[in-house]
Amino acid sequence: MATKVTGLGWTTFEVDDAGGPTLRDIRDALTDVQFSTPRAVQDVTGIDESANQRLLLLADCSFTMNGVFDTSANGAHAVFSTVPTTSVLREILLETNGKTLTVTGTVLTDYQITRAATGELTFSVPASNGDGSVPTWS
Repeated sequence: MATKVTGLGWTTFEVDDAGGPTLRDIRDALTDVQFSTPRAVQDVTGIDESANQRLLLLADCSFTMNGVFDTSANGAHAVFSTVPTTSVLREILLETNGKTLTVTGTVLTDYQITRAATGELTFSVPASNGDGSVPTWS
């Protein structure tokens, strides 16, 4: 029988700071996270086929981390403020409901800060696989 769960109560969401390899737990600053682990495909359909044929190719991974601006020591701002000035690969580790995804060589490509008209101060950080490592669930 399948066990269905909620997205509540994440055990871990850690990102290396630029000085790495030091994973920092930034769960308390995150409001939502999107992550994707797609595979590229090659269409190999011959003209004699009535349906597509494809081969699986390279694995990839991407994240978008959104949250509330957090200036605590080793918090989200400390981790992400170096994105514009450093070119280091970072590890991202997330765990929820007993399942862990580890991406060892991630590039963070932007640190977008928004001050809304109503006063909220939030951030968004996109990230992509950067070192050829296959994202691994365990």
